Amino acid sequence: MSDLTISRLTPEADARAELPPARPGRRGTWARRRRSAAALALVLPAAFFYVAFVLRPILFTVQYSLYDWNGVTEATWVGTENYARLFSDPEMFGPILNALQLIVYFSFVPVTLGLVAAAIIRKFATSRLAIVGRTVLFLPQVIPLVAAGIMWTWIMATDGVLNQFLRFIGLGSITRAWLGDFDTALPGVGVIGAWVSLGLCLVLLLAGMSKIDPALYEAARLDGAGPIREFWSVTLPSLRQELAVCLTVTVISALASFDIIYISTQGGPGNSTLVPGLEIYYLAFFQREVGQASALAVALMVLVLIVVIPLQRLIRGREQ
Repeated sequence: MSDLTISRLTPEADARAELPPARPGRRGTWARRRRSAAALALVLPAAFFYVAFVLRPILFTVQYSLYDWNGVTEATWVGTENYARLFSDPEMFGPILNALQLIVYFSFVPVTLGLVAAAIIRKFATSRLAIVGRTVLFLPQVIPLVAAGIMWTWIMATDGVLNQFLRFIGLGSITRAWLGDFDTALPGVGVIGAWVSLGLCLVLLLAGMSKIDPALYEAARLDGAGPIREFWSVTLPSLRQELAVCLTVTVISALASFDIIYISTQGGPGNSTLVPGLEIYYLAFFQREVGQASALAVALMVLVLIVVIPLQRLIRGREQ
């Protein structure tokens, strides 16, 4: 009898299993619509401000870059003449070259030092010394850039702490006004940028190292790997995302630098530390060349994208 019952029920169960899924009722549809409307209501304010204060100014900047305009009188159409001047006039192209040189100091130096410092601090992460080290190295990140620029201007002055220390150890012959010398002004500004960026890179890389599985280090030790081999084979490959973030943020800060240079050197001596951000400021508010300043701003935005996007692809690799 049980076999008969099973034989009768099985076709019905099979038929129910082959039926298409039931369509959601009107109540489920309205619930989904309410959730979509709530999500849209949360996104719209941010989207409005983004369009109004980011996309709209970018479009106006592109428009202004095609005109010769002093910001007051009627503008004159010049087409791409402002862009052509960027590559033909050394005074326009020089700031871009300076910004590219600052990438070494603002980005690669703090990332490299941050990797070394993070690897050392990770060895004694729970000790008080590690806490002090993290705090001291991260402190420059919370100092306002204006204050950092003023402080380092005093340190690198002719009678500053740096020159006094060099004289004390018998190296008075190499003392100079570090931010006032044509040969050392740009590296001096780069030292300030590297000092400021080091704390952020250290914290990001330490956070990435804390997520690495300790079993990977144990396996590497069992295979006979030393500290250096562990770093290259385990630590560094596991920090792709953190390295991409560090390099992206620091490269953008190098190309768009303004505060530190304006406070410490104002682009001098001569134009040896002039960068695009400072040149845009001078063109727009002192020389009244709004069209040329806008063209340089657009070129700077394109340069940031050209540098950052391939850099992210190179560091992160292809997503699996």
